[in-house]
Amino acid sequence: MEVWVLYGDDIESNADLAHEARRFLSEGRKMDIDVKVINPAQFDILVTQGERESVLIDGKAVPLPDFVFPYFNHNDQGYFPLAIARQLERLGVHVFNGAEVIETVRDKLHTHQILAESGIDTPDTMLAKFPVNIDLIESTIGFPLVVKTLNGALGIGVFLLESRSAFQDLMELVGETNPNLQLIFQKFVSVSKGRDLRLFVVDGEVVAAMERRAQDGGFKANYSAGATVHEFKPDIEAIDIALRTADVLDIDIGGIDLLFKEGGGYTICEANTFPGFKGLEKASGVNVAKKILESMKRQLEKSGGVSRQMKKDLGIPADYVTRH
Repeated sequence: MEVWVLYGDDIESNADLAHEARRFLSEGRKMDIDVKVINPAQFDILVTQGERESVLIDGKAVPLPDFVFPYFNHNDQGYFPLAIARQLERLGVHVFNGAEVIETVRDKLHTHQILAESGIDTPDTMLAKFPVNIDLIESTIGFPLVVKTLNGALGIGVFLLESRSAFQDLMELVGETNPNLQLIFQKFVSVSKGRDLRLFVVDGEVVAAMERRAQDGGFKANYSAGATVHEFKPDIEAIDIALRTADVLDIDIGGIDLLFKEGGGYTICEANTFPGFKGLEKASGVNVAKKILESMKRQLEKSGGVSRQMKKDLGIPADYVTRH
């Protein structure tokens, strides 16, 4: 079985998700799975009816893999990486997660629209519109509130504004410098300040979980921002909301972040289709990279258990299983 991890930074660096990319290579060797980490910049996208069994990498035709895991960090959020995922899907490759899922989930407002429509608990959320009507914000969301960039990740572009005056100052700054910046305003869940839960879902199963706690009374509980991580044994309610979230968003592999609610229970903070798991493996002791690769092997077995390379060696058309 051959798996491509699409990742746009030097995997030997300290860049976001580089550690996780190395973990896939390491576990792939142990499991006799051919894992390759490929930079999206190496691709050229040629749409043709004539050749459906390869793509262009570094200018050369390369046979398609069995699975692709787009592992885009915040530097890979443009059109081109998403077009690569779409192209591979159209050529019949199993892509975890698919391009439509990636596009939906990275739009935080769209994500919350889907969750609210599906009856999944989520904080009240509003899209910014400049000039901002502060009275409307105060009457619908209230203060303090959370301000987020629409496509941010890793806690970047997330602010807690405690008062009307602090909010007004930030909005005036944004309005003067970048009024086209897409922001959302979200109700602040005070009981969960500085702590949240990360439940890691793989192929319809919660495989690991942790609690993250911000240091020194901080607001953001991202591991990449210095939060401490602790093992968390999720209860039935936490598992249910994480799995329902992954299901309605059609996520194959994802990190579902939950906030604690006043009086008990949980609400969705956000979902992630490129979740880091360095802190999660540390906190839970679960081999997350292995869990992901095992899920790909199960999917291959469901589709007939024969890899693309084996079909090629046997002279079997690559789409034989789907056509018969």
